[in-house]
Amino acid sequence: MQPPLISDNLLMESLGLTLDSPIELCDVTLRDGEQSPGVVFSREEKQEIAGMLDELGVEIIEAGFPVVSMNERGCVRAVARAGLDARVCAIARAKRGDVDAALDCDVSMVSVFAAFSDLHLTYKYRKSLDEVVECALDAALYAKEHGLEVRFAAEDGTRTPIPRLIEVFGKAQEVGVDYLSVADTVGILNPFTTSYLVGKLREVLHTPLCLHCHDDLGLSTANTLVGAVGGVKQLHATVNGIGERAGNTPLEELLTALRVHFGIDRYDLSKLTPLSKTVEKASGMSVCKNKAIVGENAFAHESGIHVAAILQHPRTYEVVAPRLVGAVRRLVVGKHTGKKALAHIIEEMGYSLDDEALCLVLGRIKQCDELKKGISCDTLKRFIKESGRESGGK
Repeated sequence: MQPPLISDNLLMESLGLTLDSPIELCDVTLRDGEQSPGVVFSREEKQEIAGMLDELGVEIIEAGFPVVSMNERGCVRAVARAGLDARVCAIARAKRGDVDAALDCDVSMVSVFAAFSDLHLTYKYRKSLDEVVECALDAALYAKEHGLEVRFAAEDGTRTPIPRLIEVFGKAQEVGVDYLSVADTVGILNPFTTSYLVGKLREVLHTPLCLHCHDDLGLSTANTLVGAVGGVKQLHATVNGIGERAGNTPLEELLTALRVHFGIDRYDLSKLTPLSKTVEKASGMSVCKNKAIVGENAFAHESGIHVAAILQHPRTYEVVAPRLVGAVRRLVVGKHTGKKALAHIIEEMGYSLDDEALCLVLGRIKQCDELKKGISCDTLKRFIKESGRESGGK
């Protein structure tokens, strides 16, 4: 019998936490992810990634920033016209010209963004709060009048005084925007402040909220999950967590956590690993080996104690089955490999060794000077043959 895909989650069951409000995912890989230093996606790459995101089941794909260039506009338009089930979004500054550029791309949604924090008002805009708010509301209303779904986004929203944020969002709500979005632009939130901020906004605003987290302090996934529990509807993420500086909430972490902790099963998580590899290649940004969910070592086991248990029941050392996220389990031969694990690996290779030969091969492995870079299949085959007792082989 195959073990369940999801491991026991006794603490969550005890806590009784649920998502009381529906959620949707907005992937921003093609926009914020592309703002990673040195990353540029071609039109074909954007179309391929968008298609894979659509197959995964992501509801919204943020395809780019059309006003940046005519090439960018063409890329966004190509994604918008690809016949995807997902709604396609573009971003726009608080300017009618930016909205016109989005309209020219045939997107269904535009994210009109502006900053209302003292830092940005003073050093970036050099304008008063009233001036910036007036421009943002004008652009949002202009977009609504032209038939677009509008997300009104507060850049640096997490360093904006909450009363000010509520006041500005209240005005946006009055002009009929579809979403109010808080951007944690420098990743300053933690789960406690996320809960507090979302709670305060939800007390007085009825328009659906969005949360866009950056990972400067390594808390983006946790903060996004807390936002979802607090009632945020639209959650933002990027594949492999790419994005400016330390990146954004990693899509693969967020979706898998939503599955494990809240039973959200409408996304096809088996697409995550192939999608990760596609974005890794297109972006040129290597995925760290120990990266959660999609890293090379995410489902790799070397320790003899661990492997022995894994062979009896995978859930002993895996929170989810690798096939759930489109990955495969790897049993690694190395310093910590035990006899039972080695016997299984050798059997998988098609060889059969008696106990004495198995101990001989294991001793060779533990003395091998190749350990730091890993025992290769060829080296292991050589050890097996040199034991003089092998039979079989693939």
